[in-house]
Amino acid sequence: MKKPLPFKKKILASLIRTAVVTAVAMPAMSWAQSSDANLRGKAAPQMQITAKNIATGSRRVTMSAADGSYALVGLPPGTYQVDAGPGTERTVTLSVASTATLDLTAPAAAAAAPAGAATLEGITVTGTALAEVKTSEIGNTVSLHQINTIPQITRNFLEFADTVPGMVFQVDSNGNTSLRGGAQSSNSINVYIDGVGQKNYVHAGGITGQTGSQGNPFPQLAIGEYKVITSNYKAEYDQISSAAVTAQTKSGTNEFHGEIFGTHTDEGLRDSTPAEKAAGKKTSSKEEEYGIAVGGPIIQDKMHFFFTYENKTFSTPTTVFPGLSVDGVNLVSLLPAAAQKEFGPSSKPFNEDLYFGKIDWEFSDRDRLEVSAKIRKETAVNNGGQTAPSAGTNAINDDNRFMANWQHSADAWTNELLVTYEKTRDNPSPVTTGNGADYTWALLPNNNTIVNTGSADPRAFQNKNQKGPAIQDDLTFSSLQWHGDHVIKMGVKFKKVDLTAQDASATNTIYYYDVTPNGTLDIPYKATVAKVTPGQDLIAKSSNKQYGVYIQDDWTVNDHLTLNLGVRWDYEETPSFENWVTPQYIINALNSPNPDPSAPAGQTYAQALALGGVNVNDYISNGHNRSAKKNQWQPRLGFSYDLNGDEEHVIIGGIGRAFDRNLFDYLQLERTKLALAEQDITFPNQYHPCSPGPTCVAWDPKYKDPAQLQALGTVGGEVNMFNNNIKVPYSDQFSIGMRNKVGDWNTSVTVARINSYDGLAVTLGNRYPDGSFWKNGSQPWGDPIPGLSGFIKWDNGIETRNTQLLLSAEKPYTKDSGWGLNIAYTYTHATQNRDINEHYSFDQASIQQYPFITSNAAAKHRLVVVGNYDGPWDITFAGKLTLATPTPNNGFSYYDYPKTAPNGAGNLPVAGTPGGGYSGSDSHAALAQSFLFGGKIFGYRQIDMQATKNFDLTRGMSFYLRFDVLNAFNYKNYSDYVTSYGSNGVISRFPVAYNGIGNITGVPRTFKLSAGFKF
Repeated sequence: MKKPLPFKKKILASLIRTAVVTAVAMPAMSWAQSSDANLRGKAAPQMQITAKNIATGSRRVTMSAADGSYALVGLPPGTYQVDAGPGTERTVTLSVASTATLDLTAPAAAAAAPAGAATLEGITVTGTALAEVKTSEIGNTVSLHQINTIPQITRNFLEFADTVPGMVFQVDSNGNTSLRGGAQSSNSINVYIDGVGQKNYVHAGGITGQTGSQGNPFPQLAIGEYKVITSNYKAEYDQISSAAVTAQTKSGTNEFHGEIFGTHTDEGLRDSTPAEKAAGKKTSSKEEEYGIAVGGPIIQDKMHFFFTYENKTFSTPTTVFPGLSVDGVNLVSLLPAAAQKEFGPSSKPFNEDLYFGKIDWEFSDRDRLEVSAKIRKETAVNNGGQTAPSAGTNAINDDNRFMANWQHSADAWTNELLVTYEKTRDNPSPVTTGNGADYTWALLPNNNTIVNTGSADPRAFQNKNQKGPAIQDDLTFSSLQWHGDHVIKMGVKFKKVDLTAQDASATNTIYYYDVTPNGTLDIPYKATVAKVTPGQDLIAKSSNKQYGVYIQDDWTVNDHLTLNLGVRWDYEETPSFENWVTPQYIINALNSPNPDPSAPAGQTYAQALALGGVNVNDYISNGHNRSAKKNQWQPRLGFSYDLNGDEEHVIIGGIGRAFDRNLFDYLQLERTKLALAEQDITFPNQYHPCSPGPTCVAWDPKYKDPAQLQALGTVGGEVNMFNNNIKVPYSDQFSIGMRNKVGDWNTSVTVARINSYDGLAVTLGNRYPDGSFWKNGSQPWGDPIPGLSGFIKWDNGIETRNTQLLLSAEKPYTKDSGWGLNIAYTYTHATQNRDINEHYSFDQASIQQYPFITSNAAAKHRLVVVGNYDGPWDITFAGKLTLATPTPNNGFSYYDYPKTAPNGAGNLPVAGTPGGGYSGSDSHAALAQSFLFGGKIFGYRQIDMQATKNFDLTRGMSFYLRFDVLNAFNYKNYSDYVTSYGSNGVISRFPVAYNGIGNITGVPRTFKLSAGFKF
């Protein structure tokens, strides 16, 4: 006879069985990661455990199990008084998205606050900061004290993420910000604020609003603290394949508190950029930021509010410079006089308004309701690089999000219901309309752009939006016993998101001019004209549905071993892609006779493609042969082993898979490229011969009128076709490491391996009649689909391979010690088969022919050190040191026909890293630089410092003055390259250098003045 299972074991077994059945029976759903904290530990058996938030008065209660184990889940980060009966009281501080351990089995010692204590802002009570050590996740937490004290270029709260090994936050030459993890692009990250993912489903950049923007995703005054996880996150994280950031917003407390601040800098408070020094003049610039935050009680201990507003008004210096360099040639002097005047320093105006409001209501000891709203409005003008001011764009970037969250807790479980709505708009348009000019160097095969002037390309008109509601429910069972203690979390979410994409407008026309050693030719060799295709919609729309399911078991086997076992499954329907029907005229054209004069008699174009390994049936959609992928299973398995059971030395490791998503910005191109084709009309000359036809005509001055160009060409232009079996990109993650506590220091060492797969690659489908891609030193650009233009095909295939050594050492700041220090070092060995910022891969017949070369995603060595110190006279000092070796460049080594690469190609992808020498003759080439040690090995060097003087005005009020100096030693962190990769497959010894008069990453030496009032 079987012995009956204890009640809680029955619950556990039933949960696992139900979860498995549900996962098999239901489509997968998409999640948001909770930013709340969990507290676990031991107490006397069958005792009530109470946790009271000191700032808000909210209470949480649970009962310890028969063996004394307990778990309090879903606690907002903060400082708590916790007890399991008289004599066991503790005051502790819990950090965001963490699980801490606190044993309440013995009476509390009457001693001073131990090392590691933390003070909650605005509250005098001090609690011991409980560090999370028994987790397999790789990452670290950015505290509120670090956010308030570390100097920063922007007020983007994500800038502090690079204090975590493996992360890179970048401010590019245009002031635009981005965050990357490992060796993947910024598209692969996700940021969760109060548990809600901020993923951008349409555009690049990872999160909404960050594509080519100087703006901030969220008001920094509203962020309490956040956690960065670089790999091996738990099963609750979705739509991600590199790093996860989970942030907790501030809430009101039982006391009224607020802050007003203002920050200013301008061209008089900064050094000149390299381009300004070369031009002999400094561009007018200005940065002003100001904001207010206020919070307090509505009902004491029950209901609180918090509101903040921040504004950014910038005029950012940028540089217009040639897009290439040619040894011994001054390209600018060969351009028309009007174009020459557009080079050099320029500026970009920018304005952003950010609002955030939140109300929380603890209407019982077991219920918490939060409602919040974020509104972001942003405008900007973009130019720089090869885009002259006249060819710039006006940007409109709005992002609104609304949330309601109800959390109900019982002794053994907690349920969280989350309802959200989002609405974003990214709507850039050209500064000027009309005709534009693109000047290219005639003596290179790829028409390398020197500069764009006049008006922007038709593709500068964009309309990329997403909006829709979501509902999710997460259920957590705590303190289940079966061979140890389990906390099991599972949930479900449905999200409907309407996506919109417009890729161009039939307004501007761009004319291309050859620049030769003797000057610029008067007659253009090509024009790009936007041509509307009858019967096609200019705007692509899709009403997507996202589903998902996960289950996560955090299993404390004993005092030494903890297992983090999870699995999730994601699923997304994109109707506009799956229901697409390839127009019949394209199918007819593919199967029509090959017009190439060298084609065998009777050969169709599709047959020529087949000889080149391209089966057109893989790309022809009938509306029924595409489907959403149902195989997105993602195991997330990890462990931690506490050697002595005292959280001093813990070995950690994990393995997992994480699926991201394909951006609608790509998937919609089948529709919009046909509806509004950017068609190239060639006017043949000695540098650009072509066979007479609809897209190749002799130049006539009447073609300066775009209306005349509209009558030329074909019915359709460039034809984009996706493989019907397009997959979703993902990464596989592995790690092993160890955390150690040495006195007041927390240290860690981890080796992480992350490989990503199935990135979208765009290749040229055109083939010569014999199926070849490279022939006589050229590609088949002149062999498009009959009667149409180029055949652009989309497949999976971009991959990255990344191994990193991650080292960190942190002495947390405490009020008692008066100082804190954080050291983060990353060693990276990464390769990839395509530039992380580029999907278009036209230099080889397929992505499989691209070799794996050194990745341009990350420097080999990167060191970030931040520290803060409470000095005399109530002055707080802080500093940041960032050192990195040069980031590699991915380029091409060209061959001089008839010599070719082994596969017949006219070029070969190669990587080069700026070092101590350069083989070219460019007078502006700059090399790697030295620091205080190490020789000329660094590509990025920066030291930032700040000092803040606080004035106590009594009655809880204070005033402060802050002085920041950014890039104090005025290091030139060049971001543009000059290359000389050699010829005929022979690579130069020093193939890459920096452009010494080009743009820089970050800022020149800049002084920033701030003032604020707190109450």
